[in-house]
Amino acid sequence: MSKNIEALNKKIKEAHLGGGQQRIDKQHEKKKLTARERVDYFLDEGSFEEIGILVTHRTTDFGMDQQHFYGDGVVTGYGTVNGRLVYVYAQDFTVFGGALSETHAEKICKVMDHAVKVGAPIIGLNDSGGARIQEGVRSLGGYADIFFRNVQASGVVPQISAIMGPCAGGAVYSPAMTDFTLMVQDTSYMFVTGPNVVKTVTNEEVTSEELGGASAHSTKSGVTHCTAANDIECLEQLKKMLSYMPQNNQEKPEKLAFELGEEFRPELDNLVPENANKPYDMHEVIKGIIDADSFFEIHKDYADNILVGFSRIGGRSVGVVANQPMRLAGVLDVDASKKAARFVRFCDAFNIPLLVLVDVPGFLPGTDQEWNGIILHGAKLLYALSEATVPRITVITRKAYGGAYDVMNSKHIGADLNYAWPTAEIAVMGAKGASEIIFRKEIANAKDQEAKLLEKESEYAEKFANPFKAAQRGFVDEVIMPRDTRRKLIKAFAMLENKEVLRPQRKHGNIPL
Repeated sequence: MSKNIEALNKKIKEAHLGGGQQRIDKQHEKKKLTARERVDYFLDEGSFEEIGILVTHRTTDFGMDQQHFYGDGVVTGYGTVNGRLVYVYAQDFTVFGGALSETHAEKICKVMDHAVKVGAPIIGLNDSGGARIQEGVRSLGGYADIFFRNVQASGVVPQISAIMGPCAGGAVYSPAMTDFTLMVQDTSYMFVTGPNVVKTVTNEEVTSEELGGASAHSTKSGVTHCTAANDIECLEQLKKMLSYMPQNNQEKPEKLAFELGEEFRPELDNLVPENANKPYDMHEVIKGIIDADSFFEIHKDYADNILVGFSRIGGRSVGVVANQPMRLAGVLDVDASKKAARFVRFCDAFNIPLLVLVDVPGFLPGTDQEWNGIILHGAKLLYALSEATVPRITVITRKAYGGAYDVMNSKHIGADLNYAWPTAEIAVMGAKGASEIIFRKEIANAKDQEAKLLEKESEYAEKFANPFKAAQRGFVDEVIMPRDTRRKLIKAFAMLENKEVLRPQRKHGNIPL
């Protein structure tokens, strides 16, 4: 027995060294933590229970039978984050560059299966050179096994990927199918084909960072939802993000202790400028509505004409979707529609109520938008909100024009409560454009066409550039003072807490992808 105990301790010690001290030092030189250091920092102290520490690969080709490392390049197991159970896998770049083998994939699949059976989030810390080429199709099969489980777990348990090193080729599709992807600046990258292949095929000269670094994917492609300066910041973001989510789709997010006070916010009363064409920062509206310092923005640097993120209102976790007048006047375009639709569907899947703040002049016009499918992409947001069964509340702060009014969680597509500030303008289009169409002949026949246009513009604005017509029809439930918004929302979300919606039986809808 003592001999076996000695052998076990030796094997565990070897496993903890990964690819050896020299490779660990190289990892640190790149300002990266090792897989085990990441897991230890991410999970509550002493909570990690490892699964598969003594696993080794089965390959004998290309001299691989002479190279064996316990764990086979991935650390897998479970533990707690702030007392809540999570499953985690962390690829170890010190072992074969973190390359995925058949057994490496089996370890990941095992914890994913546990996560679904138990109903707990699965967190992937990616740092891998891709498929282990010595194994050929077996490593590719391993990726497919993971992809399949990503799909089966989707909407069942939260799945979050942190890219903390290379992630290339087929490896990118697993993070892409998880709910959120985080990247570390300067040390992580994602791409289907690397710079060398790009140069060969297209003759483009591009670096790994330019092609698929954190900056490229957070601003251009939208592949990554959050970026961090280093590994520690990335892991802290992961912890905070998890705090807004439930364990699985059968639970609701944890409600923090909260006592209702006066909750008036006078600073909101003068936030919207009198000039309808003057911008203001929707972040200030969000700040005046939510619990202090609780806004966790998602996709901060991508499609910033719309804001999405998690927050708390009266201790409740809430997903916020808001037009941003500071950027492109808050219009909906291709990227903004995709960004918001994806976020809405996540919140609905995991029982997180939705707050939609509206100041939208319409959809962005132009050939670029039309040719890139604004019709389909705008329909994604429309579909996502119409499909959502969680509590849904809308506040119209200013403009709500045209089809964008309908899309932004209007009463007509199932919103539970719709509020409007006195500054709200709910109409088919702005007063100037509408007047030019409705009173075209009258203006054309006038001696002073400019004066006549201004007169008719004022006439139209008085009739429609306000929330009262919509309130008369019941499309707006209440016109409220901005200062009263937070108090109203706290009570409304509490009232809607036990909302249930029955949908027609079907396999699934066909979202306009």
